[in-house]
Amino acid sequence: MKPFLNALDDRVLVCDGAMGTMLYAKGVFINRCFESLNQANPDLVVDVHGEYLKAGADVIETNTFGANRMKLRGFGLGDQVHKINLAGAQLARRAVEKWKSDAYVAGAIGPLGVRVEPWGKTGVDEAEAMFRDQAQALRDGKVDLFILETFRDLNEIGAAIAAVRSICDLPIVAQMTTEENGASLDGAPAEQFAPELIKRGADVVGINCSVGPAPMLETVERISDIVDVWLSAQPNAGKPRDIEGRNLYLCSPEYMASYARRFIASGVRLVGGCCGTTPEHIRQIALAAKSMAPGLARHAGGGEAKVSVASQPNAKPPIEREEKSALAKKLVNGRFIRAIELVPPRGHAPANALEGAATLVARGVDVVTIPDGPRIGARMSALSMAVLVQQHAAVEALLQYSCRDRNLLGIQSDLLGAHAMGVRNVLGITGDVRNLGDIPDATAVFDVDSIGLTNVINRLNHGLDIGGQSIGEPTGFHTGVMVNPSRDLDQELRRLEFKVEAGAEFAVTRPVFDVSAFERFLKKVAPMRLPIIAGIWPFESALNAEFMANEVPGVTVPDAIVERMRKTASAEAAAAEGVLVAREIVTAIKGMAAGVQISSPSGRLDAALDVLDVV
Repeated sequence: MKPFLNALDDRVLVCDGAMGTMLYAKGVFINRCFESLNQANPDLVVDVHGEYLKAGADVIETNTFGANRMKLRGFGLGDQVHKINLAGAQLARRAVEKWKSDAYVAGAIGPLGVRVEPWGKTGVDEAEAMFRDQAQALRDGKVDLFILETFRDLNEIGAAIAAVRSICDLPIVAQMTTEENGASLDGAPAEQFAPELIKRGADVVGINCSVGPAPMLETVERISDIVDVWLSAQPNAGKPRDIEGRNLYLCSPEYMASYARRFIASGVRLVGGCCGTTPEHIRQIALAAKSMAPGLARHAGGGEAKVSVASQPNAKPPIEREEKSALAKKLVNGRFIRAIELVPPRGHAPANALEGAATLVARGVDVVTIPDGPRIGARMSALSMAVLVQQHAAVEALLQYSCRDRNLLGIQSDLLGAHAMGVRNVLGITGDVRNLGDIPDATAVFDVDSIGLTNVINRLNHGLDIGGQSIGEPTGFHTGVMVNPSRDLDQELRRLEFKVEAGAEFAVTRPVFDVSAFERFLKKVAPMRLPIIAGIWPFESALNAEFMANEVPGVTVPDAIVERMRKTASAEAAAAEGVLVAREIVTAIKGMAAGVQISSPSGRLDAALDVLDVV
């Protein structure tokens, strides 16, 4: 078996999930010393290890998180440090042998549970001595590496690193626990503690516990930009919620797996779970990790792909951009693009929608955008509608394709099928997050977001599937992404840079209502040399304007425009005023943008066409 760090260079390794969660589920009281079970009920501990091994874990942690002298003393077991830790290592090794696994055994060491100087009366030297006792026992039990986890204080984890280094040179994974803002529980920002962990001797740095996958990802991405070692991430399964008197972690295994892919894309090479995670969570995370070739994982140092798509063995040169589609050729040649959205119809009869598409063609649109909206009601799929429009209306479609509720393999299959049916223009979006059912914390499933989707398309355009295998001739997708000029500009620009690196060739904005903000945005994105098509939304009523201004995240509508809509005297006047506002915005930006994409609220193509007359 390869040394742990060498294996980490070759592939993503999956760590196990929560030991305490599993023991509690098996009837062990919460006030019990879980580590004492290494002696009192060893078979139970081995069985939990076995469940994680069968789920696909490459690394299992010993049941020794709190087996230091300070914590064991609270249970009257302060003199049992060596025996409990040695037993913990031996039980993990027994599980590996019993299930004939080649998994690594990690010696788990957690904080002492008391404050270390300068915040408490326990000296750093005393803390180091206690950690040394624990580490030596684990080393005697022949662990392959150490995982120091859930630390809040740099001084304390520094003492733990020093203790391990004083007895051996085995790999150390050092993990802090953070707030949602990415700072440790003692307030140290990620930009401070991550380099310090490496300086003190950690081989892998990361985060575990306290928060769920989403906030942890943001912190991991920050760390990825400033360190040059592999990262680790072991989030909780969300935050526990009180459901009928029980604390439940509500993040589904599929949701955790979707974030595992994002962690991996940000430089994480050791991914697992903490509180609330179970073997099923680890099973899905393992499947997610296996679906990503090593070349998809960014090394933590510079944010670039460790192995670019174009340099992979089976990659083929992509089709020249202007040859991909008529839309692509027009954008390359600087033509102003006129696009209008055509919403897929309810039911299975496309006649009325196709008649609308023919009207759009007659009025001179360059492309018909088919939105992939929320799957509410019996509405035709965007992909089916895009194919029908191209077959019957003699115009190219721009297929808006959402990641929401689609797994990675399904996305790949959809895209290959779309290409086979002639669809070439794809606008990739993450998709709206919606609450599902009667549990407000339940979410839609996202295997990847729009950045990951763009990466998938880029691989297909190089003749590769998501696993790096050849698909034969490369696809010729013309790849667009969404961008929001009204959102936090720094964050939006950062995401857009990632999308461009992933292969985006043009962008379509969310609805533009603030011309000055749009102009500022264009100046910021100018260095990317990315054609920007402006989204335009003609209000259909004053109520619609107020809704967009107050209830649609990421959309900014100036007060003056809302007030104009409020002053209209009738529904007809409001609709006309909405068109007038949209026409004014188009007139103001048509010299700046690469084109416009005009929405058709409530399917009203007449309003969109009235706006189109300006260009």
